[in-house]
Amino acid sequence: MTEVSSTPSPDELAMQVARKMYEEDKASQHLGMALKEIAPGKAVMTMRVTEQMLNGHKTCHGGYIFTLADSAFAFACNSYNQNTVAQAAQINFLRPVPVGTLLRAQAKEINRTGRTGLYDVDVFNEKDELVASFRGNSHTIKGQILTPPDQE
Repeated sequence: MTEVSSTPSPDELAMQVARKMYEEDKASQHLGMALKEIAPGKAVMTMRVTEQMLNGHKTCHGGYIFTLADSAFAFACNSYNQNTVAQAAQINFLRPVPVGTLLRAQAKEINRTGRTGLYDVDVFNEKDELVASFRGNSHTIKGQILTPPDQE
């Protein structure tokens, strides 16, 4: 397990957690997602729409847009170094996305109380047009992504 550096700032901790998570996140890597920003309760990820992501209408399949939003959600809600999973999520698709588009998912924490959280993720195209709106509920479970030095 990766050790967390002693008393990092909240931003440093979020970055350390994100590095470790991305190392293990084969789905996001496989789809070419890139983590562009991370902070406590926030994350920005990008993904380029490829031919393999197109549906029968020759636009990006909604499942791929959902996956990008879900990944940004995961990085945002795990940024505190507490294992956190999705409890529920929904998405609204607002406009079609053609092949070649670079999508940007911006996740932000709306509320975090006890073991539950509420996060919104807006997905934009390269023209900064909103293409989808995702809302996720998180649930914190046992364990941490990084091991504190005193627990090694």
